[in-house]
Amino acid sequence: MKQGERFTSRWGLIISVLGIAVGTGNIWRFPRIAAANGGGSFLIPWVIFLFVWSIPLIIAEFAIGKYTRHAPPGAFAKLLGERRAWAGGFVALVATAIMFYYSVVAGWCLRYLSLAVTNRLLTTPNHLEDWSRFLSSGWQPVLFHFFAISIAALIIRRGVVRGIEFANRFLVPCLLLLIVVSAVRAVTLPGAVHGLSYLFTPDLDALFDYRVWLQALTQNAWDTGAGWGLILTYAIYMREREDVPLNAAMIGLGNNSVSLLAGIIVFCTVFALIPERAEEVIRTAGPANTGLTFIWIPQLFGQMPGGAWFAAFFFLALTSAAVSSLISMLELATRVLIDMNMTRGRALSIAYSAGFLFGIPSALSTSFFLNQDWVWGVGLMLSGALIAWAIRSNGAERFRTEHVNSTDGDVQIGRWWDWFMRYGILAQVMVLIVWWFWQVIESDPQRWWNPFGTGSVGTCLFQWALAAGLLLALNRLVTRRMRRP
Repeated sequence: MKQGERFTSRWGLIISVLGIAVGTGNIWRFPRIAAANGGGSFLIPWVIFLFVWSIPLIIAEFAIGKYTRHAPPGAFAKLLGERRAWAGGFVALVATAIMFYYSVVAGWCLRYLSLAVTNRLLTTPNHLEDWSRFLSSGWQPVLFHFFAISIAALIIRRGVVRGIEFANRFLVPCLLLLIVVSAVRAVTLPGAVHGLSYLFTPDLDALFDYRVWLQALTQNAWDTGAGWGLILTYAIYMREREDVPLNAAMIGLGNNSVSLLAGIIVFCTVFALIPERAEEVIRTAGPANTGLTFIWIPQLFGQMPGGAWFAAFFFLALTSAAVSSLISMLELATRVLIDMNMTRGRALSIAYSAGFLFGIPSALSTSFFLNQDWVWGVGLMLSGALIAWAIRSNGAERFRTEHVNSTDGDVQIGRWWDWFMRYGILAQVMVLIVWWFWQVIESDPQRWWNPFGTGSVGTCLFQWALAAGLLLALNRLVTRRMRRP
C-alpha cells in the first residue's frame, strides 16, 4: 500500500464503511430479536438508540481516525499520551477476538451458499441433521473458516483502493440489490401481510417493558459497528475535506434500513409459509442464531415457488455481508501492526495466520464458540466506553470544534454530542453490562463466578482482566515501536 493512501471518493468511503456496519447481525439476529421483543414495539427504542448510541460513537470513530491517522492503540497514544495506548489496544483486541470466531461464521455462510448454488440445499432431507453433521465433522468448519479468512486476506493484500474499496464497491451494492429483490419477493407471498403487521404494529405492553429497551440498545451496539474500532480504522484513509457528521448519519441510517429489509424478508416468508408456528420459528436461536438461518430458512425455501433462486439470493447476500465485515476486522489487526513499523505484507501475514489459527477452536467446538461470542460480544460495550472516555479526556467540546466540525461540511454537530461523550455512552454501558450480568447471576446463582464457564460473569471478568494485564505489560514495548505521524 502506498503511504498515505486514501479512499478515492465519498462514495468509496461510505460503501466501505457500510460493509463494516452491515453484517450477519442485520440479516439473522435482528429479525429474531425483533420477534422476541414485541415486533413493532421493538422498533421504537431501536430507532431511538440509533441516535443516542450508534451515531454519536460513529461520529467519534470517524473523527479520531481522521485526526490521528492511526489504529486504536496509536490513536489513543496521540489523544491521551503513550501511557494510555493500552486502552486503544483493548479496543483493537476485542474486535480481533471477534474476528477469530466471526471468520468461522463467514465460513458457515460460504458453505450454505455453495449448497444453494449447486441446488443441494433444497434436496437435503433433514436440515437439522445436516447442520449437526457439518459441525461435528471437524474438518469442514475449519476448511470453510480457512476459505473465508483467506478471501479477506487476498482483498486486503491489494491495499485500500485496489483491495478494500474495490471489493466493497462490488460486495455492498450486490448485497443491497439482493436484499431489495428478496424483500420484494417476500412481500408478494400469499399471507405476507401478517408478517408485515407483526413487524410494524406496536404492542403497548411490550413498549413499556424495560427489557425491550435494553435489547434494542444491545442490538444497536452489535449491528452498527459503532464502538468496535473498525470505523476508526477505515477513517484513517478518509480524505482531508471529508464531512464527518454527514457520513456518520448516512452509515447509521443505511445500516438500520438494511436491518428493516432483512426483517421484512424473514417475517413475510415465515408468516406466509408456516403462520401457525411463525413466532416460534423466528425466535429460534442456537449458536450465532443458527436455528433460524441454517435450519428453518432452507426448509422454507423448499416450500415456495422459485425457492432455489430465493435461497441462492439469500445466502449470497448473507455471505457478502459476512465477508465485507470480516475484511474490516482483518484490516484493523493488520493496521495495528503497520503502525508498529511493519510493512503491509508482513503485518497481513501475521494477522491472517493468527486469525486462522485462533479461529480453529471456535470451528471445532460449539462451547468455545459460545464462550468467545459471550465474552467479546459484551466486551464491545467496554470498547464503546473507552472511545467515549478518550474523547472526554481529550476535551469533548474542543475535540468537537477542532476535529468533528473542522470542515465546512453540510452538518455541524452541537453540544449534545459533548454530553454523550462525557456521560451518555458510559451510562448506557454501565446499565447494559449490569443487566447482562444480572441475568446470568439469576439464571445460575451457584456458578456465575466460574472463570471457565461457557457464559458466566466470571469468564468475562477473567478474560478481560487477562487481556488488560497483558496490554499494560506490553504498553511500553508497543509504543517504542510505534510509527510516529
